[in-house]
Amino acid sequence: MSSILESTQSSETGELDAVVIGAGFAGLYQLYQLRKRGFSVRVIEAGAEIGGIWYWNCYPGARVDSHVPLYEYSMEELWRDWNWSERFPAWDEIREYFQHVDERLDLSRDIVFNTRVTAAEFDQERNQWLVSTDDGKVVRTGFVIACTGFAAKHHMPDIEGLEDFEGVCHHTGLWPQEGLDFAGKRVGVIGTGASGVQVVQEASRDAAQLTVFQRTPILALPMNQQKLDAETQQRMKADYPAVFAKRRVTFAGYEFDNNGQSALDVSPSERQAVFEEAWGKGGFYFWLGTYADVLMDEEANLTAYEFWRDKTRQRIKDPELAEKLAPQVPPHPFGVKRPSLEQCYYEAFNQANVSLVDIQESPIEKITATGVKTQDGIHEFDILVLATGFDAVTGGLNKIDFRGTQGATLKEKWADGVRANLGVASAGFPNLMFLYGPQSPSGFCNGPTCAEVQGDWVVECLEYLRDHGHARIEATATAEKTWSDHVDELAGATLFPKAASWYMGANIPGKRQQLLNYPGGLPLYVEKCRESAQNGYAGFEIK
Repeated sequence: MSSILESTQSSETGELDAVVIGAGFAGLYQLYQLRKRGFSVRVIEAGAEIGGIWYWNCYPGARVDSHVPLYEYSMEELWRDWNWSERFPAWDEIREYFQHVDERLDLSRDIVFNTRVTAAEFDQERNQWLVSTDDGKVVRTGFVIACTGFAAKHHMPDIEGLEDFEGVCHHTGLWPQEGLDFAGKRVGVIGTGASGVQVVQEASRDAAQLTVFQRTPILALPMNQQKLDAETQQRMKADYPAVFAKRRVTFAGYEFDNNGQSALDVSPSERQAVFEEAWGKGGFYFWLGTYADVLMDEEANLTAYEFWRDKTRQRIKDPELAEKLAPQVPPHPFGVKRPSLEQCYYEAFNQANVSLVDIQESPIEKITATGVKTQDGIHEFDILVLATGFDAVTGGLNKIDFRGTQGATLKEKWADGVRANLGVASAGFPNLMFLYGPQSPSGFCNGPTCAEVQGDWVVECLEYLRDHGHARIEATATAEKTWSDHVDELAGATLFPKAASWYMGANIPGKRQQLLNYPGGLPLYVEKCRESAQNGYAGFEIK
């Protein structure tokens, strides 16, 4: 690769204190907070509007899996006069919320839309980054704050003949903005993660025939969706300050936590009562709000799985289908793959127009011009939906050709495993910080909570550097190895390594398998970040 420093001086568009990549929850928070403190900031966003992943997430059924008010900013000027229509809002209402945020905080004037960052090179003489975009421009900036999110790079399955399909084919992460009508069509859905579950629920209503290709059964939880009116939310808002304070001190950034007990230290009847209560609340309560050892001890985990299995099988009429969707023996420990939330997923398979193909039994051999050929035959479709997930956590960062002080790119450095001190910075890449990134709480934490908690640390760090006359900060190699070892040690005490999940990077061929998210919980993570800051940003070299 030719050096940006050597070849693009003439296309520079001026100097900034910070460039933020991505206009989702984290990127917008950075813009607002840094601008308030007098920094010159520009956000570069690949989409046509603000919202980050919620610009791209517009497939049928797409909605949040964290209930409101948790899934919004905690700033009173934003929630005081905003009301939701549902407990778990759909993608179009999330977009409306972001427009509300934009109107209140006047953010778009410092955002460049429809522009993708392609590369960035660090200029050691001036302690600045030169950031290149796909329109041929280069921006010079002191700091780069990458807020690319955990789902910025969709994963296309390596299936023979995919390009030969003559019908309509879309990945859920690249859904057409104008939408797509399933009515009367033969629809195939490959994948049963969160987006697959949501598409299946919608397509089952009006598709002539829906075929779902399942590799591993999804252990989905009841959403317990609720309509919300303005009067109800006005009553709820009296508790908002307490809710937002609580979400900063719980394990996963919600307003609830586990009960601190072992599932094995209570009687079966008491355990059943706790599970029933969490189940009735819906959302992630059953995943994160019961016993402390469900994600750490296999015997405790099995009690949760058996409860989930028995509840779920009651909803499926065909015993053979029930065994495929909710097997007697767990396919992996409960909760070590992110549970999707569902409203009528399992009931859909009771319908005559919905069928399931277990690709463990009948593997997909190739895609043809008219459909999908499996070991057992050909399934013909008008529409093929690829709900095949993302190169999670690191994919969005690795799409950008970040080139630091050692000549290697960030992708090359991480080829044999991620190393990122506090989950925000990597040695050899000065003045580059990332939010919601690898080895931070990210996938284990409510997004807006992480955006604010991590975001405050980054903003305060940049303010500290400016006020003390420093131009450069870089994670040390020793500190990032210590942090990586710390993450691995915590991971080893959990059940997460026992499943081939995107948490472990296992869904991407060739990707090194390691726990990509910090499993110690938000309070411990915050404590570690605070310790570093209070000790002059220990673990970082400052110049």
